[in-house]
Amino acid sequence: MRDVRAALLAGGLGERMGRLTDDMCKPLVPYAASCRLVDFSVANAARSGIPEVVLLSMHRERDLVHHLATHWDGAGVRVHFGPHDTLVRSGDLPPGAPLPPRPPESGTADALLTNAEYVFGPGVRDVLVQHADHVYTFDYGPMVAAHRDAGADVTIGVQRIERRFVRLFGMVEVDADLRVRRLVEKPAEPTSDLVFTAFCLFRAEVLEKVLGSLAALGEDGWQHDISRDVLPTMIADGRHVLAYPVSGYWADIGTVERYHLEQMRLLERPSPLPPADLPRTLAGGPPRFDADTHCLLGDGVVVPGDAVVRSSVLFPGCVVEPGARIERSVVLPDARVRAGARLADTVTAVGEDLTGPRTGLAGLEPA
Repeated sequence: MRDVRAALLAGGLGERMGRLTDDMCKPLVPYAASCRLVDFSVANAARSGIPEVVLLSMHRERDLVHHLATHWDGAGVRVHFGPHDTLVRSGDLPPGAPLPPRPPESGTADALLTNAEYVFGPGVRDVLVQHADHVYTFDYGPMVAAHRDAGADVTIGVQRIERRFVRLFGMVEVDADLRVRRLVEKPAEPTSDLVFTAFCLFRAEVLEKVLGSLAALGEDGWQHDISRDVLPTMIADGRHVLAYPVSGYWADIGTVERYHLEQMRLLERPSPLPPADLPRTLAGGPPRFDADTHCLLGDGVVVPGDAVVRSSVLFPGCVVEPGARIERSVVLPDARVRAGARLADTVTAVGEDLTGPRTGLAGLEPA
């Protein structure tokens, strides 16, 4: 894997996450009572033996850079901070000072173009494009092997899902040899139950060439997006676009509703993401599943005997007071649920003080 470089897309605004991204960038939203969203992709790269991950960030990136430098850089993988790498490593950045602004970007393909000098380079044979808001545990090694054995120009992860949800993703159509014949982003009328998991492995020289040809179309000549431009162009040009089936759990956390829903799925037995397999950047120990309350409890969380807590996910640092009631909810770090508060089917914000009733996600989602 030494000639594979990962490019981590972490520049989205996260507007669909509503109040959860009021005070933090989306990749840093806590997850699974153990870590943050971005940790899954970086952990997968480290687990797979990929030597370097290039961070393609944009919004509120100082906090994201600090998180990755603290928890991941040098821990089985090197994190390259793009144009900020020298400054971050120099120690000359004053505490709390913002990072210099990056060039503006209109989409995911722009992120690759503006960071091309860090993504491409001598010794890089393949570029793995990842997203910082996807939840899954995966070894990319077999995917790299299949990609190279097939001589593919790009290999994309695919997974079968319920047809009714396909319109939320990139729909993929393949032939009997798993060669991709069509990719349609968020189709109005899906014709396949196969979706793009949005991580993909490009031959570096091919990706660089395709990006250059698209950029030559001018600012208004394309949509600046990997799923809407780069991959469809490669398919239309007859390049070898291979699908790699992804079994096991994978989730794209795009909205408050999905954020809540997918964490409720962690309470299933067996869990789709066993607590012992989760990255741990919020606390030293893994979360524990309490069978009596059917809850996932972060390291150090204490539930008073006279509080009622059922089918919920409680993060390290949260406080539940005696007399509180929490059902099918997610309580984030440093939130306090006061005596008499009643939570059902909802999510707290980080550090929120809950004193009364809250049911559902109204008020948390974007207006």
